[in-house]
Amino acid sequence: QVQLVESGGGSVQAGGSLRLSCAASGRGFTFIAVGWHRQAPGKQREVVAVITSGSISNYADSVKGRFTISRDNAKNTIDLQMNSLKPEDTAVYYCYARTVARSYWGQGTQVTVSS
Repeated sequence: QVQLVESGGGSVQAGGSLRLSCAASGRGFTFIAVGWHRQAPGKQREVVAVITSGSISNYADSVKGRFTISRDNAKNTIDLQMNSLKPEDTAVYYCYARTVARSYWGQGTQVTVSS
């Protein structure tokens, strides 16, 4: 079974930075894509950033140029560096990993950006 555990959320003022980290565990799984999604109150969950097994990264337009996703295959970690944070980035952030068979989600970590 795959487990994803996020860390690094918290509260920050607008313009600040946070780094989220996700530790993936589970033997025998090959992730074809990993990334981060987020869900703000009253809104649908949305993709923030995804990185494929071929190291191709994609970002939501709203975070391009501010967020950077990285993946360490040796450590099985997925990080999200978030700079120039805005109040509209406030949400619960979920780590995400996809195999050929199914998708997996972490429990989420809260990010709150105050103006």
